[in-house]
Amino acid sequence: MSDKNINAEKKYIGIDIGGMTVKGIIIRHDGKVLAEDRIATGCEDGGNAMCKNIVVLINKMLDSIGGNKGDIKGVGVGCPGLIDSKNGVVVFSGNLGLENFPLAKAVSDKVGLPVKITNDANAAALGEAKFGAGQKYSDSILVTLGTGVGGGIIIDGKLFEGGNSAGTEIGHTVIEMGGYPCTCGRWGCFECYASATALMRKTKEAMEEDTGSEMWKTYTPQTISGKTPFEYAETDISAKQVVDWYVKHLACGITNLVNVFRPQVVMLGGGVSEQDERLTVPVQRLVDKDIFAGTDFAPVKVVKASLGSRAGAFGAAALIM
Repeated sequence: MSDKNINAEKKYIGIDIGGMTVKGIIIRHDGKVLAEDRIATGCEDGGNAMCKNIVVLINKMLDSIGGNKGDIKGVGVGCPGLIDSKNGVVVFSGNLGLENFPLAKAVSDKVGLPVKITNDANAAALGEAKFGAGQKYSDSILVTLGTGVGGGIIIDGKLFEGGNSAGTEIGHTVIEMGGYPCTCGRWGCFECYASATALMRKTKEAMEEDTGSEMWKTYTPQTISGKTPFEYAETDISAKQVVDWYVKHLACGITNLVNVFRPQVVMLGGGVSEQDERLTVPVQRLVDKDIFAGTDFAPVKVVKASLGSRAGAFGAAALIM
């Protein structure tokens, strides 16, 4: 294919909004990255100021590839919060301080391109499904293990959002009745046990209970991270107990999702997923053990997501495809 024909191909812009930074990407239909950049979110100055930053980012990326909007099919946006994707409205986003904000229209009016939006976790799931660890499968679930537990669900190659785009809040399914209090108002949510926050809380408790733990050699309760117990799990009983506790609860939540949706693959993203096989192998073992009707007919793989922090931007671009 000549350079001329490549340049004439349709291109797609993906925007991933974070609390501090907006990431942008321009890709072709095959996922080839043509431009990539980022800018401060600026949400502290309100939705319109944030949109101005997004437009600056889009124009900067367009300039880097020649500035021809005619080749751009549209702009997809992944945004944290409760999103009305049909009408392009951020119903509520505590992270961004937005309520009933017409994000799609605000950006579209300024860049002169069609704009679609969805929840940021949904965008990440779509990104992994189209261009990452889920691209070989028609049905997949992404579970992100960060400050909270988020994720998205892909059914028959399409993003499932639920009624009014308000579904797939997988972190707020209860796995332990009467358990830890959750920020959502319920008790015992999946997020309270499988997030990086939960893992660090449990690690801190273990270190305070066992002052002889080897974890004290490198860390204090104030300097721990999600990787701390994994680093010492093979040599320190307290660390191993924390990892076993975490894996058990993570597998419980995943098994619930598997039994409802029966995807072909569950992908783990977020900071804790960096433990790779130290996490996926024991989780796979427990999911296989508890999955409804066993694994012979419809097995489900548990793997690490592959796109990292770029998944949301890739998925946002895929909204336009």
